[in-house]
Amino acid sequence: MQKTFFRFMVAALGFFLASGCAVEATKYGVIYDDYVPADEDAATDDQSDQTDEEKDEKDISDIKDEEVDQDAAVSDEDTVVSDDDAAVDTGFFPAGAVWYQDISQAPKDSESDTVISNLEADGGWGNGNTFQMDFSIEVLYAHSATPRRTFTPTDEIYSPDCDEAPVPVPDGGVLEGEEGYRCLSDGDCHLIVVERDEKKLYEMWRADIDGSTFNGGCMAVWDLTRLYGPDGRGDQCTSADAAGYPIAPLLFTADEVAAGSIDHAIRFILPNARIRNGVFVHPATHSTNATEGGEGTIPYGARLRLKSSFNVDGLPSEGAKVVARALQKYGMFLADGGQIALTGRSDRTTTAKWDGLLDAHDLSSLAVTDFEMIDGGERIPYTGDCVRIP
Repeated sequence: MQKTFFRFMVAALGFFLASGCAVEATKYGVIYDDYVPADEDAATDDQSDQTDEEKDEKDISDIKDEEVDQDAAVSDEDTVVSDDDAAVDTGFFPAGAVWYQDISQAPKDSESDTVISNLEADGGWGNGNTFQMDFSIEVLYAHSATPRRTFTPTDEIYSPDCDEAPVPVPDGGVLEGEEGYRCLSDGDCHLIVVERDEKKLYEMWRADIDGSTFNGGCMAVWDLTRLYGPDGRGDQCTSADAAGYPIAPLLFTADEVAAGSIDHAIRFILPNARIRNGVFVHPATHSTNATEGGEGTIPYGARLRLKSSFNVDGLPSEGAKVVARALQKYGMFLADGGQIALTGRSDRTTTAKWDGLLDAHDLSSLAVTDFEMIDGGERIPYTGDCVRIP
């Protein structure tokens, strides 16, 4: 599973919310502001070479995994935030969402050292163990007058995980990695649209629009006024990313980097062979059968933090330093399977541009051992039996 791109607005909004929230639940070293359980007693980036059986089992992960290339399944109730408290342009979701929490002082996970050691032994990052950035995902904006289009579900849509609502499709938009709405490269072809008036986020995997024909894979529709709990849209449920959470709030932009501050966690991906099989941790709600990692490897939902001891000033550009500081303060979430580790947003519609600001290889000196995993809480067995939250 945003932008008039000045993140200081999110910080101000966060201060406002923090001062007004009466209820605060701490979970796995992260604060979920205003999160109230309904029952205190009562879960280029690629998506993978799949067998037909894996598709039937909702295996969204790594369509082309080439070398180039945290409680119960019964849901807790989420908080709906008023329009004034929703982060509309700068933060997508309300400022209390997990993506915006400062985890610089959060405790390490008990498995952190083992996870990092195993990740290093298994080859580290994808793409030849290079910490590279991908700037191919676009976020489009729509409003109430934007035409809605129905789509034909492909065999890459799963029930009840995926939503089949009509999609606002702005004129002149693009899919991830494409020049328009055609999915010609056989990549993930994410279609991501923020509908400003209804305050919803539409994220679709493997979209393909050719004239009047609109085919689509799994789509998740997120309510931007809602402060989702740790089990998101429902435990064991996927989204447009394998881990089950939204994509857009984890994409850093050229405007944020130019302004000198990224005030949220960042999306990252790893090859399926390095990701733990059969287990995830919140805020992930899903894993895949394409994962191959054993005990002590990194699970979906893991939040890695760049160590405070890392020499940020030694990086080759100011843009790289901005990203590194965000990785120290907010960390990065394992979201999908693939090769290019860190995901930024395309600069197609931003004011600032990546050229001269941040090169895709400016963080290549960051090794797996420069990171630690923060406390992920309970390891949740992956069953694929999605229980959606209304």
